[in-house]
Amino acid sequence: MHTCVTCGKTAAAALVDDDGAVCHLCYNRHRRPRRPCGRCGQLKRIACNARDGQPDLCDGCYRSPDVTCSICSRVRPCTSRDQQRQPICATCYQRHRTGEPCARCGRTKPSTTRWPIGPVCQTCYTAVLRSPAECSRCGTVQPLIARDDDGAAVCGPCVGFAADYTCRQCGRAGNPHSRGRCAHCVLAERVNILLAGPDGTVAPQLEPLAAALADAPSPFPAIQWIKESPNTKLLARLAAEGPTLSHELLDELPPSRNQRYIRQLLVHTGVLYERNEDIEHIPGWLEHELADKPAAHANLARPFLHWFLLRRARQRAAVRRHPASADRDLRRRVSVALDFLAWMDQRDLTLADLAQEHIDEWITGATSQRRYLIRYFLKWTTSRRLTRELTVPSIPWQEPQDLLDEDDRWPLLQRCLTNDALPTDVRAAGAITLLFGPSTERLCHLTPEHLKVGDQHTHLVLGRHPVLLPPLLAGLLRHLAEQPQLRPQLSRAHPGPQWLFPGMVPGKPISTHGMTQKLGRHGIPVRTARNAALAALAADLPSPILADVTGMHRHTALRWVAYAKRDWAEYLAARTEDQQEGRR
Repeated sequence: MHTCVTCGKTAAAALVDDDGAVCHLCYNRHRRPRRPCGRCGQLKRIACNARDGQPDLCDGCYRSPDVTCSICSRVRPCTSRDQQRQPICATCYQRHRTGEPCARCGRTKPSTTRWPIGPVCQTCYTAVLRSPAECSRCGTVQPLIARDDDGAAVCGPCVGFAADYTCRQCGRAGNPHSRGRCAHCVLAERVNILLAGPDGTVAPQLEPLAAALADAPSPFPAIQWIKESPNTKLLARLAAEGPTLSHELLDELPPSRNQRYIRQLLVHTGVLYERNEDIEHIPGWLEHELADKPAAHANLARPFLHWFLLRRARQRAAVRRHPASADRDLRRRVSVALDFLAWMDQRDLTLADLAQEHIDEWITGATSQRRYLIRYFLKWTTSRRLTRELTVPSIPWQEPQDLLDEDDRWPLLQRCLTNDALPTDVRAAGAITLLFGPSTERLCHLTPEHLKVGDQHTHLVLGRHPVLLPPLLAGLLRHLAEQPQLRPQLSRAHPGPQWLFPGMVPGKPISTHGMTQKLGRHGIPVRTARNAALAALAADLPSPILADVTGMHRHTALRWVAYAKRDWAEYLAARTEDQQEGRR
């Protein structure tokens, strides 16, 4: 038995050279010669050598012969053997591996290696190697895999254990990855490959992105992201093609999640300037929408968007105090205009022919409130003298239909405040929704600056005036504000906000859809919970105070108060009637 110089495990050696012994697993992973595979043609590790007319086969192309598993008796590929050299399939091997108590965590699990402290499971093996610390005896930074007589954690060499976890390329200890190199060096190499241009080097424009990726706080997830994420495939293609990256270039790509992620990644690292993406990506979306539309429709839709919708949206965004997404509304208004133009073509109508009866017919045939949005297009055409003055009726105001019952709301709030089994962000977001009913957009954009922590009380700013928080909810929000981000963040070119509810996209909070889905998975219906919270507040507060506390528009607050008072009056009337019938 030897100690492997690559992984530190004590096992039979497959190779012993000047550097030391290498176990069979590390030899197969890192030292086995690579040759072109006879089936896929790629330069890979060969699992089966050529013989009897069959070519060399790599690990991905080779399939071991089907034999009968000695445990489950099924005929399957069996790559493992028991002590009696009987074949075992992969499923049975994992299921019947014997375990022993881990010397670090105490749980009975299959051991990955044996260190001076004893057998170690895979979880503890990974944790120790990825968090090297200063040895209390020699003072060097190493993975602490042993203990001295006083119980202090020390490195292997201090107790005569010859495992070497030092990177052969940079000299850093810990985080071993492959071929004697640490994960940081492997990550830097793969970043350079990912961002290589036509000449094989990283373009100067992409150097800030390369530096941010190479300096990622956790190199292993970054390596996995480069290997598996579809976002990196788009990024590699853009880098390999060699054009100067710009917002205009990305706008030419079909709209997709990958395109949006790569754009924000480039903005986050300073490669591209920051713009109001919620508004500025709409022109690119429109061009893809117009690809199969008549030229006459395109000639109307473009100026309608650029000179009417976007102009107003930019003006409002410049003075808006609270975050609000204009993306969906803008796209819906353009889509309704395009649908209306197609509807006119079916009836051989032109804009000059439009009369009030045509608008009434359009609205009457609606199955939803969506068609009422034609008011924006007609307002623009009227101002351009393309149509006569036409009237679109106001959208009928509908009262809240789905409200969470109070008997369900309070137990759900108690669960959010006291159930430690729920994730902290779910508990905090659910409690805020059940208590104050803010819009999901405003909830997702909360930052530590919205918390006002005093000597005795903590307040949350949702509107003009802060609201007092219950102590349990205040503790949850302070924990979210103080804890490190669970998802390692890339370094940012320019200082930005720290979100209480960070999302998957660098520098952005969780999306409204993502928040709704996340709360729903834990049994918190956002829409009904928000309606119930607003109804309860409207029953107790005048509309000006309700608007100031929640940040809603004063007209919306008036409608909520009117709804709550009428509902409360009906409840009292019904209760009085029941009491009178009871006396009879």
